[in-house]
Amino acid sequence: MMSEDQRPLVVVTRAVPGKVEVPGARVRLGGKEKLTRAGLLEIVRGATVVVSMYFDKVDDEFLDAAGKQLKGVCNYAVGYNNIDVAACTRRGVVVANTPDAVTEGTANLAWALILACARRLVEADRFARSKEYGERGPLGIHEFLGRDLAGRTLLIVGAGRIGYATALRSIGWGMRVLYVARSRHIEFESSPLGGRRVELEEGLREADVVSVHTPLTAHTRHLIDAKAIGLMKPTAMLINTARGPIVDEAALVAALKARKIWGAGLDVFEDEPRLAAGLAECDNAVLTPHIGSAEERYREMMSEMVSENAAAILAGREAPNRVRG
Repeated sequence: MMSEDQRPLVVVTRAVPGKVEVPGARVRLGGKEKLTRAGLLEIVRGATVVVSMYFDKVDDEFLDAAGKQLKGVCNYAVGYNNIDVAACTRRGVVVANTPDAVTEGTANLAWALILACARRLVEADRFARSKEYGERGPLGIHEFLGRDLAGRTLLIVGAGRIGYATALRSIGWGMRVLYVARSRHIEFESSPLGGRRVELEEGLREADVVSVHTPLTAHTRHLIDAKAIGLMKPTAMLINTARGPIVDEAALVAALKARKIWGAGLDVFEDEPRLAAGLAECDNAVLTPHIGSAEERYREMMSEMVSENAAAILAGREAPNRVRG
């Protein structure tokens, strides 16, 4: 029987909900705090499989630190822009992710941001907690007016699973759905959505809510820039639950401060966890700290998925959620 020290090592770079269990392997869990770069490179040494977080940069330096015995990197996320897939492929290292598990939670948060932005929830919450509310008494009918959503137009930028789930939730408001994608997606155009594919510029001009769900690539970096934001209605909202660099954050701050758009709801940031100068002071922005999939059920499902991916890689089988660069 193989001794414990001889068993393959699976390194999970940070503590996760649920359990990462891989039969026949040792599992080393990181702590609750994010590792420094040096700490990350140290913890992955000797690993056969690494379960990485979306903020762990997996590049040649990382792969060198892990060692030649590394067989797989299982990203605890659906996005994998933090991983140099080409570098992994050159070394025969399998890359896997966790699609589907993040869909419902992220779509739920997208709608939480839409509603919070439309109804000025952060401003209202802050005011309700203040001494001023108790001293002033009931609000005037003209105060804290928000934007209605019924019958408005929702633009989905990126017609994947999360974009579709977000669009489905708009049915309750009777919204018209437009979508931007590289190819046609019949499910967006069929019942119950009855959506229409448009070019980005057309969609930005028409939309009351713009919800970003595209992966981060060289093509989509700053896809929503000053020019794009300038096409939006002054009553429109921008929601981003995808990746921060898709939006030019400085341009967004300028538009929010000048009230060129109604507001924004952001769960991701361009230089995460740092915010662009002035963003935190924008009272027409609703900000959450990258918690899109942070619902217990789905995070535990992600732990199960990385376990299954790691087990398959160690057994020489095809990983259920392999990423092909």
